[in-house]
Amino acid sequence: MNINRNLYQVRAEVLLNYLYPELEKKWMVQCKGTFFRNYSQDILSLYEDELKVSLARDGFLRLLPEGLLTKDEDLKGEDVAEKFQELEWRKELLNEAFSPFDTYIFRKKLYVERKASELLEQKLEYLLKEYFHFDLAAEKSELVKEAATLLPFVSRWRGDFGFVSNLLGALMDCEVEMLVNRYSHLDTTICWLPQVRYNLLIPGLTPEQYRQRMSELEPLVKFLKEWLIPFDVMLEVKIKEHKDARATAVERTLDYNTELKH
Repeated sequence: MNINRNLYQVRAEVLLNYLYPELEKKWMVQCKGTFFRNYSQDILSLYEDELKVSLARDGFLRLLPEGLLTKDEDLKGEDVAEKFQELEWRKELLNEAFSPFDTYIFRKKLYVERKASELLEQKLEYLLKEYFHFDLAAEKSELVKEAATLLPFVSRWRGDFGFVSNLLGALMDCEVEMLVNRYSHLDTTICWLPQVRYNLLIPGLTPEQYRQRMSELEPLVKFLKEWLIPFDVMLEVKIKEHKDARATAVERTLDYNTELKH
């Protein structure tokens, strides 16, 4: 199969890694010389059935000094045509001899390209694991996975209670009521500690749905405490609902175990 498309700027490693990732360790390479690169793309020809690819690149042979391959007097004297054919034959033999080196180098480049491609596809997962010690692939909670995508910006948003409120609203698809207060374990405490509470206003949940939502919230709350809420702040996240203002005269935020009686 000859490639005649306008792909001059695309390297062979990129194309082969994309089109034939399973053949990474099977390609045989022939380097035809960089001269062809002026008129053609990187891949001159490609044969899937034979697993051969011709490249517009210099091979390992070009690294050797010219004096090792030819001598000044090789094309002097009589029978120049025969001597030229002999030189071409010798060059062909040397190309065949050094072909395994070119093939080995090219396969290594394919491997590097594949790894680079995988890193680009999974760069967020890599960054979180490398710099935040957070294994995104091992995380089971979908809510935590979504929130974890913001970890690279955590230094900017840690302690921003308003941001956490917006985040909870986006993840749970509901209105959020935020209350900032203070707390203490003793009534005689002189120095109180800050407290923030988020009420997720999700009306109409059955008891089973309520328990399921609270179970889903638990790992997310742990994540928020670890990454976005300062360690000295008490965090509470609860699911509540608004009762109809027409039924109670005023709008009230109630727990799910609250019963109104008239």
